[in-house]
Amino acid sequence: MGENKNVIDSKVPVVLPIIPLRNEVLFPNQFLPITVARDKSLKLIEDLGDEKTIAILTQKDSTVENPSYGDLYSIGTVAKIMRTIDMPDGGKTILIQGQNRVRLITYIQDNPFFKAMFEPIHDEPKSNEQIDAFVANIRKLFKRTVDLSSDITYEQLVMVSNIKEAGMLADMVVAFSNLAIEEKQDVLNTLDVEARLEKANILINKRLQTLELGEKIQSDIQSKMNKMQREMYLREQLKTIQKELGEDSEGADVKEIREKIQKAKMPDETREVAEKELNRLSQMHPSSAEYTVARTYLDWLIDLPWSNSTTDNLEVNEVQRQLNDDHYNLEKVKKRILEYIAVLKLKDDMKSPILCFVGPPGVGKTSLGRSIANSLGRKFVRMSLGGIRDEAEIRGHRRTYIGALPGRIIQGIKKAGSNNPVFMLDEIDKLGYDFRGDPSSALLEVLDPEQNYSFSDHYLEVPFDLSKVMFIATANMDEPIPPALKDRMEIIDIPSYVEEDKLHIARKFLMPKQLMEHGMTDDNIEITDDALRLVINSYTREAGVRNLERQIAGIMRGVATEVAKGEKEKKVIHEKDVSNYLGAIKHFSETAERIGETGIAVGLAWTPVGGDILFIEATKMPGKGNLTLTGKLGDVMKESASAALSFIRSKAHDYELEEDFHKKYDIHVHVPAGAIPKDGPSAGITLFVALLSLFSGKKVRSDVAMTGEITLRGSVLPVGGIKEKVLAAHRTGIKTVFLPDKNKKDIDEIPKQIVDDMNFHFVKRMNDLVDKVFENKKQAQ
Repeated sequence: MGENKNVIDSKVPVVLPIIPLRNEVLFPNQFLPITVARDKSLKLIEDLGDEKTIAILTQKDSTVENPSYGDLYSIGTVAKIMRTIDMPDGGKTILIQGQNRVRLITYIQDNPFFKAMFEPIHDEPKSNEQIDAFVANIRKLFKRTVDLSSDITYEQLVMVSNIKEAGMLADMVVAFSNLAIEEKQDVLNTLDVEARLEKANILINKRLQTLELGEKIQSDIQSKMNKMQREMYLREQLKTIQKELGEDSEGADVKEIREKIQKAKMPDETREVAEKELNRLSQMHPSSAEYTVARTYLDWLIDLPWSNSTTDNLEVNEVQRQLNDDHYNLEKVKKRILEYIAVLKLKDDMKSPILCFVGPPGVGKTSLGRSIANSLGRKFVRMSLGGIRDEAEIRGHRRTYIGALPGRIIQGIKKAGSNNPVFMLDEIDKLGYDFRGDPSSALLEVLDPEQNYSFSDHYLEVPFDLSKVMFIATANMDEPIPPALKDRMEIIDIPSYVEEDKLHIARKFLMPKQLMEHGMTDDNIEITDDALRLVINSYTREAGVRNLERQIAGIMRGVATEVAKGEKEKKVIHEKDVSNYLGAIKHFSETAERIGETGIAVGLAWTPVGGDILFIEATKMPGKGNLTLTGKLGDVMKESASAALSFIRSKAHDYELEEDFHKKYDIHVHVPAGAIPKDGPSAGITLFVALLSLFSGKKVRSDVAMTGEITLRGSVLPVGGIKEKVLAAHRTGIKTVFLPDKNKKDIDEIPKQIVDDMNFHFVKRMNDLVDKVFENKKQAQ
C-alpha cells in the first residue's frame, strides 16, 4: 500500500482497507474520533503497521452488526489515522482526518477485513456568480444556525468562516450540522460543486427553520405561563375583595357541581370527600391542568349509582319460566338461582351469591349470566378477564398519573347505572400476572362478601358497596384459578351436552335464531331429526353447540341461495341431503378400525373442552427389555406405564407368559396425537391392558373403553371427570366402559338416556379386566 500522498493526488485506482462507519458520514478535511470494536476493524488496525491510510464507507442500515458488501454506500472518503488509543474494554479509539472522496470500483476481500479498489475523486475548480451567491448565503445561514443551536461550537464557526474553497465549505457546513445520515451521504455523493452547494443551502435552510420554530414555540409557552400566573394573581386579589364585600365568588360550574353532589345521595364519608375536592376546585383557574383532573374526579363521584338500585323480580315461577325459555337443561344452575330468589323474598337484605360457572366452551355460560339478569330484572355487565395482567385494570390507577381512571369494576358499575347489577367476570381462569401486579389478588376483595361492602378503588379512594352486586365468574377449568380466589366462589359445574340435549337446543334455540339471521321462515326450510343427528355426530365433535350452530348456518346459507335464485317450494333437509351443503363427513367412529391388532386399547381422557377417547398403542421388537414412551407424555403417565409393566412382570405366570419375556424385547408405547401434551394417572388400566394384549397375543375388544389409576399391588383407584369421559365414549359409539368401583357414585350425574344405552363394569382389581376386555381368539405372535 502506497503513501497517502499518492492517494490524495493521484487519479489512478488504488487498493485500500475499509472501516464501515455507523451513524456518521466522514467528509474530506473533517477530523472525526471513532470507536473501533468490531473484530474485522480491530484486525485491520493491527495489520496497518506504519501505513495509516484507510477508506471510510458509511453503512446503509446502522442496525446491521456485521455488514456485507451490499450494506455499504459506494461513495466514501479516504482517511488518515492521526492517532490510536487503546481502550480498557479491548477496543480502540482512533482520530481520523478525511482526505478526499473515493468511488468504490470492486471489492477484493472481506476476510480478515474488507479491502477494495477505489477511484479517487477530486473537486474541479469552478467559479461563477451562482456559486458565489450560494457561498455567501450558506455562510449567513450557518451563522444564524450557530446562534440557535447548541450542537455547533464557536470553533467550528471560525473554521467555516476561514474556508475559501466552495466545495470544502459545503462539506464542512453539512458535516457540522445535525442532519440525517441519508442527507449527509447525499451531499457526499454529489460530485459537482455547484449542485453540492445548492443541496447544502437547502439542508441548512431547513434546519434553520426547524430551530426558529422551536424557539418560537418556547417563547409562546413562556408568554402563556407568564399570562396564567398574572391572571391567577389577579383572581386571588378579586376573591379577597369579593370576600371583604360579602359577595358570592362561586362560579356557575361550581354551583352546578355542588347541586349534583346533593342529589347523588352519597354516603356521608364520600360526600365530605367530594365537597373538600369541590372547594379545591373553586380555588383553581379553569385553564389549569389540575382543574381538569379535579373536575373529572368529581364527575366520577357524582355519576356512580351510590343509591340507585333496580327492583328484583321475586316471582319464583316467572323467573323459572324465563330461565327455561332461554336455556335448555342446566338444572343445577337454575336450581341455585331459584333458591337465591326464594331466600331474597323472605329476607330482603341477603347478600348476593358469588358464583363460578365451570364448563367447556360453547355450553352457554356467558349467555346464562345475561339470562339470569333478565329474569331478575337487573342490569347486566360483562367484563372479560382473559389476558389481563395489570392490577390497575381491577383497582384503577391513582390520580397522580396522567390520564388515570377507575378500574373496570367501578367503570362497569357506572355503565350499569345501578348498584345491584349482575356482573359477569368472563374467563377468570385466564388471568395473568407480571411486574405490574397480580389481578387475581385484587379480585380477592371484590369477590369476598365479608369485604366487598367497602371496596376501595385506587382512583376514587372512597369505599363503594359491592355487596348488592351478583358476581358470576366463568371458566373452562378451575385448576388455574388461585385457591384463595376459588375459595370465595361457589363453583357450579356446567357439563357438556349429549346428543339429545344438542337436538333440543338446535330445535328450540339455534334453528329459530338462524332462520331470523338468514331472512327465512319455517315455510322455506325444514331440517329433519335424522339430519340434525348426522350433523351433531359427524360434522361436529364438541362439548358445546358453537360448531353445531355454524353447521346449521351453513345449511341455511345454502337454502337461502336457492331461495334467492327463485326456488318456491319448501326445502326439507334429510340425512342424505346434508353432504350437499356441508361437504363430506368430518368425523366418524374409528375405534373398530384402529383396534385391529394386539397391543392397542382405548382409554378415556378429560380435557378443558370436554371428554375424549385416547388410543394407546404398544409394540415390541427384539432387544434387552428397554421401555420407550412417546406421544408427549407427562411424568405421571410415564410412571403409570412403568407400574403397568412391573405388575405384568410380577404376574407373568398367572398370565401364561414366560418369566423372562421382558428381557427378549424392547417395548415401545405410543399415544397418538403426539403434539398434544398428555398426563395424569387415569390411563393406568388402559396402559396395562395394551401391554398385556401385546405380550399375550389377545386382541382388545373394539367396543370397550376404560379409565382408572393402577397400583403395583393390582388395585384400581378412582379418577375424576367420569361424566365427560362417558359422554365422549358414547359420542364415539363405544357402548361398554370399565370404571373404578369407587366411581360408581358418579354415574348418577350422567343423563339417564345415556346410562340406559351403555354397559358399565366396575372393577376393584386389575385382574377383573382380564376376562372381559379381550376377544376370545388369540392372535399368533
